[in-house]
Amino acid sequence: MAGVRRQSARVAAGLAALAAVALLAVLLGFFAPGAPGAPGAPGGSRGTALAPPAASPSLTAAPSPSPSKPATANPSSLPPVKESALPPEGRRTLVLIRQGGPYPYARDGVVFGNLEGLLPRRARGYYHEYTVPTPGSPDRGARRIIAGTGGDKYYTADHYVSFFFILEGQ
Repeated sequence: MAGVRRQSARVAAGLAALAAVALLAVLLGFFAPGAPGAPGAPGGSRGTALAPPAASPSLTAAPSPSPSKPATANPSSLPPVKESALPPEGRRTLVLIRQGGPYPYARDGVVFGNLEGLLPRRARGYYHEYTVPTPGSPDRGARRIIAGTGGDKYYTADHYVSFFFILEGQ
């Protein structure tokens, strides 16, 4: 019985933390007005989660090189995020993906199964996942970039709960 109580307390604490982050994001204006998932926007109840915050100028890394080919069109109904709005670690991960590595984590490049079904349906092996390091996290953290073999790339800040289509070169 004590184990169930501990587990319930952990779930409640996790939900409270998630609610606090969502409230903070709304208060700080991380939702673009009229963007999918924004309060009051069409489709805002879909739960597409928070748009990643833009990096402050003091944290901005050197601009990553432009993709070698034109940006891929969004094949999904997921909200877009500009590459420049990704956290600096996300932009660095995109550079590594374009270069073909080397990657800092052994799990980088493994097949992503899309078990959540949030990305467009593709044959197994189409998607691969890459870690976006989270400063201060004792492990890989929750942030990932999922890359499709067709050039489409997606960002998740919450370990596959929600995704954004990355507008490369923007």
